[in-house]
Amino acid sequence: MALSELDVAAVRKRFPILERQVHGKRLVYLDSASSSQKPTQVLDAMTAYYETTHANVHRGVYTIAEEATRLYESARATVARFIGAGGPEGVVFTKNVTEGLNLVAHTWAQANLRAGDAVLLTEMEHHANLVPWLMLAERTGVELRYLPVAGDHTLDLSDLDRRLDGVKLVSVAAVSNVLGTINPVRRIADAAHAAGATVVVDGAQHSPHLRTDVAALGADFFGFTAHKALGPTGIGVLWGRPELLEAMPAFLGGGEMIRDVRLDGWTPNDIPWKFEAGTPPIAEAVGLAAAIEVLDELDLDAIRAHEVGLTGYTLATLRDRLGDDITIYGPADLSQRAGVVSFSLRDVHPHDVSQVLDEHGVCVRAGHHCAKPLMRRLGVGATARASLYVYNDTDDVDVLADGLVATRDFFAP
Repeated sequence: MALSELDVAAVRKRFPILERQVHGKRLVYLDSASSSQKPTQVLDAMTAYYETTHANVHRGVYTIAEEATRLYESARATVARFIGAGGPEGVVFTKNVTEGLNLVAHTWAQANLRAGDAVLLTEMEHHANLVPWLMLAERTGVELRYLPVAGDHTLDLSDLDRRLDGVKLVSVAAVSNVLGTINPVRRIADAAHAAGATVVVDGAQHSPHLRTDVAALGADFFGFTAHKALGPTGIGVLWGRPELLEAMPAFLGGGEMIRDVRLDGWTPNDIPWKFEAGTPPIAEAVGLAAAIEVLDELDLDAIRAHEVGLTGYTLATLRDRLGDDITIYGPADLSQRAGVVSFSLRDVHPHDVSQVLDEHGVCVRAGHHCAKPLMRRLGVGATARASLYVYNDTDDVDVLADGLVATRDFFAP
């Protein structure tokens, strides 16, 4: 599928914010790995909900409350279909992926892991998939192990079986938010299951860009977040195999997650509501469902093909324009990377790079990208990162390259 098969000009018209100018320049948004922009369809769906339907869910028996409940639970079913889950009962709405990973660490892991057990992670994890397990190790004494990053910025799986010996849980990012590396999750999951381990997959950078099938990935738990997938902030998804969710203790206590409360005890609700304490993000669930409809319409296969072509163009353009002045991180093989391009520009601090690019209307992320251990592995304190999505094209990349040349020249000795 060619790059041109996604009509970017038509796609852009669906995103009101892209009509903005910054410093008198057209807005070139290249930070979707942090948070994507929102199409009109999402904004309209959430506005319509608030204007016509807003009420709390699962509790009222009047018309608009029942309508709100139908929309909320319909969103759950939409998510289940989107990620290839067998049914909606395994879909838990959370605040974001971070909360979902913490939920697993504080419930399943707390109940099932003891001192002497091991958890296997990787050196390229986001802090959201590191800190919960570091906290677990402090509480329980479990051992943490790490799959290393190889010289080509893929995972080194050469001694995977040895590292899995004694491991009870494996938690891995499907796609690195720094390197763009698409990890071989199914291979890792198969080896983990053979060793008797449970598999958690951080899909924050996967589901917005690649077709997701939790069964095909071999995941026991899988999380993604709406705001990176054209949807609103404030809502994420944790999917878990229903039998695991049933056996897990509750995470937060309060309304909605209970079936009964007495002065001497309580009984939890059925899954998935057992893990959704309090009033849930109803409007955000409506927005997420609308975002999934947009992704379905654009077609994830077309999105992936577009990003592969545009990533290749980006790598070639930056290397051609900047030569040895730029260092680009991530696999060379486009089939092994997503549309995330992290780079260093000579000895210019990434924050300075980002600030100068802003003068050109270009938005990139600068910093450690919530992956400090990976930064240390790369031998840098921070990088700049351009991330591509459905509304980006070669014109955006050319503006980025022009801005980087100007940045280099501005800081030239």
